[in-house]
Amino acid sequence: MNNSSARRSIAACRIGALLASTALVAGTAYAAAPEPEPVAAAAEEQTDIVVTGTRPIAESEAAALQVQRNSDSLVSVAASDAVGRLPDQNIAQATSRLPGVSVERDQGQARYINLRGAPKTWTTLSFDGINVVSPEGRDARFDSIPSAIAGKIIVSKAVTPDMPGETVAGNVNVVTRSAFDYRGFHMAGKGGLGFAELGDRKEYEANGVISDRFQTGMGEFGVLLSGSYYERNMITDNFETDYEPVSRDARPGNATRFWAHEAENKLYRLTRKNWSVSGRLDWKPDDANTISLRSIYTIFTDDEARDNYRFDLDDREADLVANTAACTVTPNATPTTSGYADVCIGNTPQKGTVYGIDIRQRSTLRAFRQSVFTNTLAGDHRFGDGGWKLSWVANYTESKDDRSVVGEATWDSPGTRNLRPTVTYDFSNPNRSSLSLFRTIQLASPTRYQAGDAVTAIDSFTKPLSSFTVLDAVDTTKAYTGKVVLARQAEMFGGDSEFKLGFQFDQRTKVADERNIVLNTAAQFATAGLPTDYNQFSLDRSFLGEIPMGYTFRYFDIAKMQAASDAATKNFAFTPVTANNYDVREQVYAGFAMGTVRYDWGSVVGGVRVEHLKNRGTALATLGAATPGLVTAESEQTLVFPSLHVNYNVDETKKLRLSFNSGAARADYDQLRPNVVISDTNQTISGGNPGVKPERAYGVDAYFEWYMRPQGYLMVGVFYKKVKDVLYNQSRTFGSNALDTGGIDRSGYVFSGITNDGDGRLYGMEAAAQLQLEPWTANLGLPDFMGGFGVSANVTLNDSKVTKPASGAIPARKVRLPGASDFVYNIGAYYEKYGISLRLQYQNRGKWLDTIADSLADAGDTYWAADDELDFSARYAITKNVEVFFDASNLLNHPGRRFSDPGNLLTASGIASPSTSSQTIEWERFGRRYTGGFRFNF
Repeated sequence: MNNSSARRSIAACRIGALLASTALVAGTAYAAAPEPEPVAAAAEEQTDIVVTGTRPIAESEAAALQVQRNSDSLVSVAASDAVGRLPDQNIAQATSRLPGVSVERDQGQARYINLRGAPKTWTTLSFDGINVVSPEGRDARFDSIPSAIAGKIIVSKAVTPDMPGETVAGNVNVVTRSAFDYRGFHMAGKGGLGFAELGDRKEYEANGVISDRFQTGMGEFGVLLSGSYYERNMITDNFETDYEPVSRDARPGNATRFWAHEAENKLYRLTRKNWSVSGRLDWKPDDANTISLRSIYTIFTDDEARDNYRFDLDDREADLVANTAACTVTPNATPTTSGYADVCIGNTPQKGTVYGIDIRQRSTLRAFRQSVFTNTLAGDHRFGDGGWKLSWVANYTESKDDRSVVGEATWDSPGTRNLRPTVTYDFSNPNRSSLSLFRTIQLASPTRYQAGDAVTAIDSFTKPLSSFTVLDAVDTTKAYTGKVVLARQAEMFGGDSEFKLGFQFDQRTKVADERNIVLNTAAQFATAGLPTDYNQFSLDRSFLGEIPMGYTFRYFDIAKMQAASDAATKNFAFTPVTANNYDVREQVYAGFAMGTVRYDWGSVVGGVRVEHLKNRGTALATLGAATPGLVTAESEQTLVFPSLHVNYNVDETKKLRLSFNSGAARADYDQLRPNVVISDTNQTISGGNPGVKPERAYGVDAYFEWYMRPQGYLMVGVFYKKVKDVLYNQSRTFGSNALDTGGIDRSGYVFSGITNDGDGRLYGMEAAAQLQLEPWTANLGLPDFMGGFGVSANVTLNDSKVTKPASGAIPARKVRLPGASDFVYNIGAYYEKYGISLRLQYQNRGKWLDTIADSLADAGDTYWAADDELDFSARYAITKNVEVFFDASNLLNHPGRRFSDPGNLLTASGIASPSTSSQTIEWERFGRRYTGGFRFNF
């Protein structure tokens, strides 16, 4: 399934019935029925629209909007066939079409979700209402979850008391399918084959679901089984450049100069896969009771072969003499230094020549795995006079983050300068890193350096093997959830009322287990069968990408890397990486009271949630030169989260929604670990902070929705959040005697880690529209075929400011929230009639903050540049049960670009006025992708 409905969370509420009556079928072209919507949806959704497949885009929009309209809080919904409409293989991309949703990508794939410009840590993930911890931690990763498992996706933006307090910006709830969603036996599936344009790599996808219902003497049973598989082979064009201020560059103007100390190309050969299996057993012994057993296993794998060529431009920085006097720029082709950061010989941060630099090359083979295995037993029971309802849930989830490296070989240039390359660089084009290589000539009396013959093949330079590493690193999170909710419906407070009292217990334990083998001698290399000459470890294969790098190279041989890894594992023992290992347990005891009163004019939802948090972390801490010792730290805190939502029906077609809500984003598990590394020599402490407080947020929303007649939907809304105790990675005075040992006072040491400080705010507006021409063709005198045209659009504008506390020489300053774009918008147009369904969708988000600089050495805050994507999908119904499809993704093929901007940092330090210049630090392009295949539904 896909998510073309995600972009269309804005369809008319009654459009389903209208479309069913106006749809036409020509010749042998039948309307497909890809995913019949539930025969009888849950009572709380009160939906009466049935998605027959006659007009899959418009009908699924209508079903989604029906859920949204009847909700007592602010939600956006991607429903039914829409989740499988566009080429969106994961939940992040499927959700990105909805209003207020933007995504952060990795290797061109949507990975994290930002709701209404908020940080990704403010968004939680749920399966059927049960929060699931991502294998990565608080940063919920959505690329590991195939969109095929979802019956619909509900994005809640206004937090209610029955939602966990860590839900700050909102929750993405993946609602799985049940056999009771269908009248009887049901079977559907999809198969496709495609290719990626860059490198001509293959793609494969398939998914299927089968279900049935059975009447027995014990009631009715429903059984559903589903599975999905998606494989994407990739080549990536890439260059990266890291900048720094140079202390020896003391000439006038040096305060605003940042030099590239390292330029590199990361050349990927990737195979990424998503696959899942799930099963669900539902039992209805009678109309008043339902028990459900659900199990989902989903996994994301990333097999990565990375050839990394890094040019260490500051390798001979010490050659430069710090001189504060102004100099006349005199180009010099035979300098006595390497030329790095030397403005006097004509070098600038953008263009220049550096002589005799080190090539630091890494050949890396990774086997990355992230999996979620979640199992839920749930029940709903009505009893008494029918007004009482008891709901309960028991869940066990195990998430694994396998960060293992099969093998990594490091090759370094020798110390002899004339065996190293001379490099001319040009970084003036933000979309191009130009490097040219030359031999290095060393002249005598005095010692000087000169560029020799040009070199094209980089592997013709000597680069002996310097180390070989095998990493075994698996982080495992085990989570237990128990939840009981007692509800009572009654006529109270002048309306139809429902009151809920709920209790929930969550325990999550994350264990990081990392160990490695490091080889760095000739004897060890020989035992592992490793050659010291890279050309004996590589393939004679042309570059598969398209970026002009200025040199040619040889890919490393994956088979030889695997053989070396096997030999190293067989002959050498793994050593624990104690600084990265920890065991963190989090317990949350929660209770909530919530009331909903429905009137003719609308509804009121209010209540409060109380959570008591208990954290315990255990890890090895290194105290100076002493042997690491086991350290355990505990903390606890009670938080209260009130909320109130008012939904007012202006008339039969218009709604006004007002809400107040609160939440608290907690630090990630690795940030709560108690292991620290202490240097008494440098008087520094680094590591986790078990006592860090959650980041509190209080928000208000005001939204207006218009469900137009005969068809159409318009929405506009504003939102505001106040943020307190903002979480930062910061350097500060430790200020505690907790680590004093051996008579050493460490309270004054510099601590680097997560901390709370400052406050801020986030505010903005959303607007969305969905219109279809079908209801208007007769009135406008248009031909009937034009009724198939439709359009949807949404936009989010926001502004955020939080206080970054002072750090070292940098005073306190205002920055935006990480992950927040000033604007995000989606525009889509579609046509569907006579069995044909076509859709074109465009997404765009403005630049957003990635990391906040802590000192001038960071060379400025980093941002991702504006990102956009254009996708197309087409399908044709051969019969009412079988259709063919074609998807095209990333048609614009624009690169992803990350850059550093020192302007805010320099301004806060009083060094310069705001800078509009930026320096590219990462650039990647991934190519267009095309997939075709078939879908069936019975």
